[in-house]
Amino acid sequence: MPILASLPGLNLFSSLPSNPPQNDATSPTPSPSPPFPIPKYPPPRKRNPQRTLPQSNPAISLPHRRSNYRKPVKKGVISSDGDRCVVIGENGVSYQLPGAPFEFQFSYSETPKAEPIAIREPAFLPFAPPTMPRPWTGKAPLIKSKKKIPLFDSFNPPPPDKKGVKYVEMPGPFPYGKYPKEGKTREEILGEPLKKWEIKMLVKPLLSDNRQVNLGRDGLTHNMLDLIHTHWKRRRVCKIKCKGVPTVDMDNVCRHIEEKTGGKIIHRVGGVVYLFRGRNYNYRTRPQYPVMLWKPAAPVYPKLIQEAPEGLTKAETDVLRKKGKSLLPICKLAKNGVYASLVKDVRDAFEGSPLVKIDCKGMHASDYKKIGAKLKELAPCVLLSFDDEQILMWRGQDWKSMYPEAPSTLLPSKSGISSGLDDSAKSADDCHTPDIKNGISSPKMMTLWNNAIESNKALLLDEIALGPDALLEKVEEFEGISLVTEHSCEALVLSSEDGSGSSMAESEAGSYSEDFGGENEIYSDDDIINDEYYDVEEVDSSIPLGSLPVDKIAERLRRESK
Repeated sequence: MPILASLPGLNLFSSLPSNPPQNDATSPTPSPSPPFPIPKYPPPRKRNPQRTLPQSNPAISLPHRRSNYRKPVKKGVISSDGDRCVVIGENGVSYQLPGAPFEFQFSYSETPKAEPIAIREPAFLPFAPPTMPRPWTGKAPLIKSKKKIPLFDSFNPPPPDKKGVKYVEMPGPFPYGKYPKEGKTREEILGEPLKKWEIKMLVKPLLSDNRQVNLGRDGLTHNMLDLIHTHWKRRRVCKIKCKGVPTVDMDNVCRHIEEKTGGKIIHRVGGVVYLFRGRNYNYRTRPQYPVMLWKPAAPVYPKLIQEAPEGLTKAETDVLRKKGKSLLPICKLAKNGVYASLVKDVRDAFEGSPLVKIDCKGMHASDYKKIGAKLKELAPCVLLSFDDEQILMWRGQDWKSMYPEAPSTLLPSKSGISSGLDDSAKSADDCHTPDIKNGISSPKMMTLWNNAIESNKALLLDEIALGPDALLEKVEEFEGISLVTEHSCEALVLSSEDGSGSSMAESEAGSYSEDFGGENEIYSDDDIINDEYYDVEEVDSSIPLGSLPVDKIAERLRRESK
């Protein structure tokens, strides 16, 4: 570097010339081409394009389900489009279409009885618009097939040797000599009532079959009507399996199923229902319903839990809720279970406690709230809280017991036992003892109890506050008198020469039948057991009068009383 710097006329840091040399135009050297072609990109798009799309149906622009849309509504028509309208009535939100047999709803069996106070979405019909040339299925129309596929229904089943066709059951069953006929009304389609052997024949193949309609927490929905008719296309009986909230009131579910479908429930076990289509059912003449394209948002109903329920103040309600925290639940509900006996369990629990709690851990909040709303109407009861996934209920001030009060029946005078007590046998704590003369029992048990008292086979103590000696003396006296009364009647002995004999106490048999008033007054036909199912051993009739052990005890008591 020092040598280069010492050379004359050399400047290492000289600036570039201000005017670069001009290229000679006459030179034939072209500019070099790039090794790779330059790609041609399309023009950049705008990030926020403002395009207006045509909306054929205003229901397409519905707000989100989690939006804060709330519109107060009153009873009556809230939206109409010609003959098609949305109505708020006793059954909640319903939809009226021209020519429909009834008002359509999303759920027919799980609609609360309370009137809605607001809706969560604009009132639009959840069906396809009437201007659509074909029923909307969500897909493009299929290309028409060139093959001619035969269609079969219950009145025109395929021949038995036909291949490539699913099995279609014949119409009926019909009695001998009768044939199917076209019916329009429900009675004409159902035909004559089924007999027991016909019901058994129809239900038995479906007991272990999984081809069924599942009815869940929404109950009997509108689209389920068309699904049931699809099952009826090939089978006479449709199996419906119910689980969850609707099983609390199965009678309500069965009633709506029969009313909306037009069928007849021929068998029911727990939450499983077997629905018969009718003897004269024809799939081609079935009622056809439009399909709901989406699930409408549930309207807003009044709150179930109030700070001060009916008949209580705020302080009293807080006290009941505090007691309910330490209360044990009567049962634990499983998710998607069958709750057919829940109403009866709650009513029985109210007989012993004014507060009842049900454990619902693991269930959806909407499920156990719907269960609480059903129990409020069916039990009935007053809902206090849904805290900790538990339903706390109070039986209310107007609660009445399911069982009638037992009347206090005095002993008859012919028994010889005085109903009064001596002053020495009475205790000083009589004023503090509870009055338990009236018991709780069923009508059948009360009838048996009264007959036993009248026949001197039972004792009813009006005063329970007895001393040990007085109670023992009273029981022993009654036992001796009742046994003597029962075994001291005269008997008629019939004997033969060969030694074989039989005895019959005619007076005893007559008094027995008179005391109980006959079996038909107490027992129903289901309680009476046929004698052919068990063998009755004949009692030895050769025993002489007075040789029974009971007669010896009666004789001993008679000697001691003298």
